[in-house]
Amino acid sequence: MTERIKKLRQASLEAVPKISAERALLVTEFYKTILAEDLPVPVQRARCLQYIFKHKQICINEGELLVGERGPAPKATPTYPEICLHSIQDLKILDSRAKVSFRVDEEVFQAYEKIVIPFWQGRTQREKLFAAMDENWLESYQAGVFTEFQEQRAPGHTVLGDKIYKLGMLDIIEQINEVIKQTSGPAKLAELDAMKIAAEAIIMYASRHARELEELAKTETEENRKRELQKLAEICHKVPAQKPETFHEALQYYWFVHLGVITELNPWDSFNPGRLDQHLYPFYKNEIEAGTLTREKAVELLQSFWIKFNNQPAPPKVGVTAEESGTYTDFALINTGGVKPDGSDAVNELTYLILDVIEEMRILQPSSCVQLSKKNPDSFIKRALKIIRTGFGQPSIFNTDAIVLELVRQGKSITDARNGGASGCVEVGAFGKENYNLTGYFNLTKVFEITLNNGLDPRTNKKIGLETGNPEEFSSFEELMEAFRKQIKHFVDIKIRGNNVIERLYAEYIPTPFLSLLID
Repeated sequence: MTERIKKLRQASLEAVPKISAERALLVTEFYKTILAEDLPVPVQRARCLQYIFKHKQICINEGELLVGERGPAPKATPTYPEICLHSIQDLKILDSRAKVSFRVDEEVFQAYEKIVIPFWQGRTQREKLFAAMDENWLESYQAGVFTEFQEQRAPGHTVLGDKIYKLGMLDIIEQINEVIKQTSGPAKLAELDAMKIAAEAIIMYASRHARELEELAKTETEENRKRELQKLAEICHKVPAQKPETFHEALQYYWFVHLGVITELNPWDSFNPGRLDQHLYPFYKNEIEAGTLTREKAVELLQSFWIKFNNQPAPPKVGVTAEESGTYTDFALINTGGVKPDGSDAVNELTYLILDVIEEMRILQPSSCVQLSKKNPDSFIKRALKIIRTGFGQPSIFNTDAIVLELVRQGKSITDARNGGASGCVEVGAFGKENYNLTGYFNLTKVFEITLNNGLDPRTNKKIGLETGNPEEFSSFEELMEAFRKQIKHFVDIKIRGNNVIERLYAEYIPTPFLSLLID
């Protein structure tokens, strides 16, 4: 790795995760100004994103080749008070806990105590969620039969397809305008207007970076870095407004899109580029053949890309959610290998280049996996195993042929299935076409305990399950299993009814116009 990458990597490793109040304050300022306005909710959300991107601090780190941070500095992590409002006690716990801690400065405590909490108390999505639930759901939740992730994080755990590598945001805005001409109905028009505002917001945000880079170039005395800053400014003026034409432009375009998604909301748990070797290979191949890109420069740009992911810890979770998913990792899982849409081997030169980057960078984020098909060459799996044997824990291995079969059985087209893959921890899906709503864990062991107590939860001493009989009086093990199955169905039904309510609440109150630009 180059000296530049060594410094950036070390800076990322040494950066201390901390809470930034910047987003929370900007969101609060925005909603205070529109309280009296009768705006459709999607337009509110799009204008909120626009307000954040207009006012948030621009961060450009020394020597970097890709720009943009979610917070005002690497690992300065925002909060999302419209979803879940951290209390002062929550912030103290985050600041002091032994694992997955986030430093909380006095100014953050003050901002929350004086501005954020007074405004958002009683207005959060979490409060709407619990207020909408019936007694059965609330008692089951309190007993620990299931958790509800959407109380602290929003839906949006999904993977990008190849859309952004073919269309600039101006192209997408043009498409929206054409659809608007053919659309009637206020709800649909509001969503389309919101998507247009969101697309314009990310263009504006990139332009702010371009202007900052131009100012830095004016005062830069080292000629090589001056040229880099000027080149970066040109790239930020171009993408994401227009479609990318170079390897560097494609990476920077994706990164602006990534920041757009994770600034709009805090999707559980992941948003990621998916099959990076497939998306970037045409840019890589064209530039290598034209002599405008070297293999070494492509590696340096990919390593810069890895560092940008590592600078973004997952937004902090509290309570039982933190206990069940205590990690800084945001589970952006980069896929390599697999098959092409026609079913042939998809491994290419860039696949091996990305594996080289994974091995050398050896950092927590992004996560990585290889999609292994019987169509792939032996050299591919051997290269992956060489990395795995070092004990790094990456890349993970997924069976592409099994994934394709599973997705087709779910009703996906064969093309969408082959273009899909793994995401987050182990979820699979059609990339660019769907999201995977994570709605909490279901505690089978707890349900079994309730079965053994004839529907009573011994922890809360409440009768929350069915009266399926006293197990001591059962004449066979099968009788016990039948009682267990009845209890499972009872609690699954409660959970699913709750899920349906929660998904409707998000659709009505917290839509995602920016993410909607990206997923077909």
